Amino acid sequence: MPADIERKGIILAGGQGTRLYPITLGVSKQLAPIYNKPMIYYPLTTLMLANIKKFLIISCNDNLKLFKKLLGDGSHLGISIEYAVQDKPNGLAQAFVIGSTFIANSNVALALGDNLFHGEELVSKLRNANSRNKGATIFAYRVNDPKRYGIVEFNEEGLVLNIEEKPKFPKSNFAVTGLYFYDNSVVNLAKSITPSKRGEYEITDLNNIYLRNNLLNVEIMGRGTAWLDTGTFESLHEASSYVKTLEHQLGLLIGSPEEVAWRKNLIDNKQLKILARKLNKSEYGKMLYRLVKDI
Repeated sequence: MPADIERKGIILAGGQGTRLYPITLGVSKQLAPIYNKPMIYYPLTTLMLANIKKFLIISCNDNLKLFKKLLGDGSHLGISIEYAVQDKPNGLAQAFVIGSTFIANSNVALALGDNLFHGEELVSKLRNANSRNKGATIFAYRVNDPKRYGIVEFNEEGLVLNIEEKPKFPKSNFAVTGLYFYDNSVVNLAKSITPSKRGEYEITDLNNIYLRNNLLNVEIMGRGTAWLDTGTFESLHEASSYVKTLEHQLGLLIGSPEEVAWRKNLIDNKQLKILARKLNKSEYGKMLYRLVKDI
């Protein structure tokens, strides 16, 4: 593959969000607030930090109009955003089948719409993953409750032996996070796998195919990176508290697509001011405006 092969981004924003009822009875989980921003802003900015500019948001039909109202076609951020329907949440790997036309001949990254990443190490690890034109890259993070996640098993030399989905007897404490980078072969591989006992097309099955072919890379997120899966009341509150604390202490925005677009020169000072003015009655809008004012 050529060195400059394009990578597109998919954000999977489906599911019923039943663990967040009654919050999600009337709105998509990925539109719930994480402090001062909709949840989907955080995975969007993560992929933007990886220099991805073309996006597909996958959700149920009822919620797509809300995402379109929020994000439009992305042109105001210097990116492009398309949308696709997932009628029923049948597993993460289904995203590559639904998005096959969007992906076309490109490589692809998948971010789950309820995952938040932040930290000093993040950008360098995203660049590492994006630089690999062949194979897959997943991100592992040490957790206290490994039975809830897909778990990476390592040998004594630190090489990956296996990935097991929600094991009864976990062989490590390193969970696979909701961020995945793949080469273009993922589309055909996703079409080839069969549903698991849960009736879902498991992304763990995809990752193990790459592992068996010696094409799986694992980036371990250390203490310099935070990963928050915001699917419960507790984790939603923790994520909001985390963002609030850092933004107030540092005076910097976390998970702001407008700021990332501006810093990456996808939009200029004038365009950022226009976006900030539309939000000028909120503290978020004022923080955007101060970015330009402080130059």
